[in-house]
Amino acid sequence: MKKLSLILTAIFFTLFALSSSGWCWGKKKIIKIGINAPITGDIPKVGENTKNTAKMWLEDIEKAGGIEIAGKKYPVELVIEDNEAQAESAVKVNTKMITEDEVITVIGPQSSKQAIPAGGVADSYATPMISPWSTNPDTTKDRPYVFRGCFLDPFQGPMLANFVKEEFGFTKAAVLYDVASDYPKGLAEYFKQAWEKNNGEGSVVSYESFTTKDADFSSQLTKIINSGAEVLFVPQYYNEVALIVKQARELGWKKPILGSDSWGSSETITLCGSDCYGAFFSTHYASAGAEGITKEFIDRYKKKYSYVPDDVCALTWDSLKLAQKAIEALVEFSGDIKKDRENVKKNLAEIANFEGVTGNMSFTPDGDPVKCAIIVKISDAGEFRFYKSVCP
Repeated sequence: MKKLSLILTAIFFTLFALSSSGWCWGKKKIIKIGINAPITGDIPKVGENTKNTAKMWLEDIEKAGGIEIAGKKYPVELVIEDNEAQAESAVKVNTKMITEDEVITVIGPQSSKQAIPAGGVADSYATPMISPWSTNPDTTKDRPYVFRGCFLDPFQGPMLANFVKEEFGFTKAAVLYDVASDYPKGLAEYFKQAWEKNNGEGSVVSYESFTTKDADFSSQLTKIINSGAEVLFVPQYYNEVALIVKQARELGWKKPILGSDSWGSSETITLCGSDCYGAFFSTHYASAGAEGITKEFIDRYKKKYSYVPDDVCALTWDSLKLAQKAIEALVEFSGDIKKDRENVKKNLAEIANFEGVTGNMSFTPDGDPVKCAIIVKISDAGEFRFYKSVCP
């Protein structure tokens, strides 16, 4: 009897020790973070950059022995899923990661077309989500569990309209955008409103649209050229930018072309080449001439992956760092996924003066960061050179 008592006592203390070290009945507590990215589809470079950045971040976490919460370190697992650059797939990915994989938070999707519906899923399941690159207001609107790492289109659109007015003094603009995609459609509208506020009703003299996957823009561009517009605004992704700009040049357009943060991919120059030299666009950081932690990030990424990281990389890095900061601030990692998610969301909302590679930021009550935008000019060497900074 005494021997049995000693055995039971030994078992009890063994289980207690395992539990205290993060193990429970042989199963260790793991922090799972979901990555919802367009690895295939229309913008695979965005997915590649998201995945590369996440893996580079994970290297640091593993080197440190995990994420530390209340004095204990816990291993981290990335659950990386492909949303195929489709809204329906992004919804399925979020649902799977939240309900089956039990991730504590989701990073992504990047594009507004996927981030808006996926954000609805995250909010309905009370799971914090950070979209690094989605600038459409609807991504976070009335969704307390959804955050973003970038500025918004209601800031970006007017900022671009004001920049052109101040820089060139132009009074007539043209816009060409994809009417079937949330991001360009919304940004085109914000730009038009701001432009006509500055220059009068009808000063957007040509407001042309197309549909996703269209490849021939000659009809719209001919109207734009004949309209008398002094500047052309194209808020599209890198794969479409190259087609539009090349066709515009071939048709004789020699005036300035203005882009948005979706131009920020290295693929823009790869596909567009010299046709895009001299163009201006708004973005989240400028790689050429960067300093401090931004330069450190760029140098490390370039050494590892052999190319300069674009704004998707930088914003994904900042979003992962924000998630890490919120997780580290937990009083405990309870293992109760609902409770832990709730506390991560609370910690995210309270982050202030965060220093990221894309600049300093604090969150508004809506989950949106207050941060500056950058205007870059594409040099004759194909570099994204800093031109000026514009802050809220």
